[in-house]
Amino acid sequence: MSDFYFYYLLGWRHIVSINALDHLLFLTVLAVGYSLKDWRKVLLLVTAFTLGHCITLVLSSLRIVELSSDWVEFLIPCTILVTAASHFSKNATPVRMIVRYFMAFFFGLIHGFGFANTLRFIITANEHFGLSLFGFNIGLECGQVAFICLLLLIAYLFINFLGVKQAHWVISISIVVFCLALKMAIERWPVNN
Repeated sequence: MSDFYFYYLLGWRHIVSINALDHLLFLTVLAVGYSLKDWRKVLLLVTAFTLGHCITLVLSSLRIVELSSDWVEFLIPCTILVTAASHFSKNATPVRMIVRYFMAFFFGLIHGFGFANTLRFIITANEHFGLSLFGFNIGLECGQVAFICLLLLIAYLFINFLGVKQAHWVISISIVVFCLALKMAIERWPVNN
């Protein structure tokens, strides 16, 4: 059980760390358009992201599928850019939830490659890979849910107590995150590959 707890904490810290900024930015723009009453939809979005993340984490950790780390580090902020940009047009028809779930899952696949190399080195040969990975993903999911709850509570305070219109909240947050992700993408451009 100590292996499970160790990897649970590793998954939790993967989210609540300042080093997880790209992950937190993605979760922010994924959930920014929702309110507290939509918590079930947001929970499903986060879980879809975790499933995608888990699949490529397993495949990459076992060296079944590998991607250049330079490209992965570049593609991660690109997923944030696309998700943030999905909030920009006020005349666009709302994206159907099924498309949002697919987007969260697909972008989770990309993000999963980002931590696989680190996890591969941490899990030693004599440890139980499945249990370790399960613990990591449970910790990851709990960290994401805690972050999303905090984000939804902050949005609730701004919209319901400070009188910020939800549309302004969504666009403002999306613009800030878009700019941060654009900076990340430019800095991570895989020049030599």
